[in-house]
Amino acid sequence: MQNTRLSTIVSTSVERLSQWSRNPWRHISLIVISLLSGFFLASIISTVSGVKSEQDAISAGIVLLVVELINRYVYGMRREPNRTNETNPLTPEILNSLKLGLIYGLFLEAFKLGS
Repeated sequence: MQNTRLSTIVSTSVERLSQWSRNPWRHISLIVISLLSGFFLASIISTVSGVKSEQDAISAGIVLLVVELINRYVYGMRREPNRTNETNPLTPEILNSLKLGLIYGLFLEAFKLGS
């Protein structure tokens, strides 16, 4: 990949965030914020798709696709033999907690609609 200004800014920002999150409390706080963001995203998705019931199948398919892509990324990284020296990568943990919050929020919305 070319070394452009944008790629340099993104890589520098990710590196700074990774260094900042080496503190265990900051690391846990980022994961909890990601979990709650997924829960909020699930509430938004169910509200928007509930306005018009024509979009239910499309939004369910999109959510399923996003969840499966996150699963492939997170669990596919664990099988790679040539992993970097970083012992606790931040991005897969944040994506995984976002996914868990999304699924949990959608289950709770389904329980609310069923009662």
